[in-house]
Amino acid sequence: MSRIGKKPVELPSGVTASVSGQTVEVKGPKGTRSFTATDDVTITIDGNVVNVTPRGTSKRARQQWGMSRTMVENLATGVSTGFKKELEISGVGYRAQMQGNVLKLALGYSHDVNFEVPEGVTVTAPKQTEIVVEGIDQQLVGQVAANIREWRKPEPYKGKGIKYKDEYIFRKEGKKK
Repeated sequence: MSRIGKKPVELPSGVTASVSGQTVEVKGPKGTRSFTATDDVTITIDGNVVNVTPRGTSKRARQQWGMSRTMVENLATGVSTGFKKELEISGVGYRAQMQGNVLKLALGYSHDVNFEVPEGVTVTAPKQTEIVVEGIDQQLVGQVAANIREWRKPEPYKGKGIKYKDEYIFRKEGKKK
């Protein structure tokens, strides 16, 4: 039995949900998101509570049960509060700044890196060493943050590079004489 799937999803105030077939559409103050579940689960709405139940006891139905419930919860969270990833840049001369829809990164290469921000997320650089990625789609926010981090991953000796704000970099000791 799925422990996650058993919990009903309570919709925050200002958020409404509707089900048509296997598609759940959630509307909130930040926008509208939808998710199409597989035929292995049944989705019902009771007032401001969304319930997900499996159709049958097959392994696939039980897998989809918890995953579908989590997807519906992420839709509700995204349209009400949104998702946010914070990145930090450390290293001498490493910096970031926004110019229109392009994030310009100086990361020690012979050229600046121009990162085109995709539709659906907003990227801001409040300081030269901080980047904030926000949006209503959790997967897209995480993917954009990972793509930015990919340009210069943090290295273990000095910790230079782009890291998540809550990430711990395992430090190594350098060569000894």
